[in-house]
Amino acid sequence: MSTMMYERLWQALLDTIAMVGVSALIAFAAGIPLAVFLVLSAPGGLIHAPRLHGILAAVINGFRATPFIVLLVALLPLTRLLTGTTIGVWAAVVPLSISATPFFARIAEVSLREVDGGLIEAAQAIGCRRRHIVRHVLLPEALPSIVGGFTITIVSMIGASAMAGAVGAGGLGDMAIRYGYQRFDTTVMAVVIVVLIAMVCLVQFAGDYAVRRLRAR
Repeated sequence: MSTMMYERLWQALLDTIAMVGVSALIAFAAGIPLAVFLVLSAPGGLIHAPRLHGILAAVINGFRATPFIVLLVALLPLTRLLTGTTIGVWAAVVPLSISATPFFARIAEVSLREVDGGLIEAAQAIGCRRRHIVRHVLLPEALPSIVGGFTITIVSMIGASAMAGAVGAGGLGDMAIRYGYQRFDTTVMAVVIVVLIAMVCLVQFAGDYAVRRLRAR
């Protein structure tokens, strides 16, 4: 590959990190409250809201069942409304965030459900309010599992960001399609694949390390 191509590869890597990083932060910030509400409002939970629980669960399942490439195209009007464009890094943040949030919310919900019910009953027995139970019991106890689930979410988002390159979202996927596939340059394709694998391995290693540290506390 030429020097110019390496520069484009570096820029594509930065674009991918930006779109995945911002989307991951949005998914985390939105997914945790959704997961907490799903757990609290479930039958036998601390909040009695079965109808709202059912509606929210159905919406989340609907987004999870929709393939990302279909969601990407379906959200083009919303993406244009929010970002003013349908191409580029920031345009990709919208579908990535909307796709990853339900996925992570379900993973976090499973993590929260695994918390020992005895701890919740003990907190209720000493007069803790719901917000205290969530803050001091549910989230701390489930944190290692939530971090592990968030790692899986980021890994899936890296793959989705590469897929978004098919519609001009930028990043490594766009480079692989534009300079590799369309120009029949197998070297570019191979290098992009290696970089994506390295990113996934790095994220997985960091996530596993964080989980081990949290469980050792």
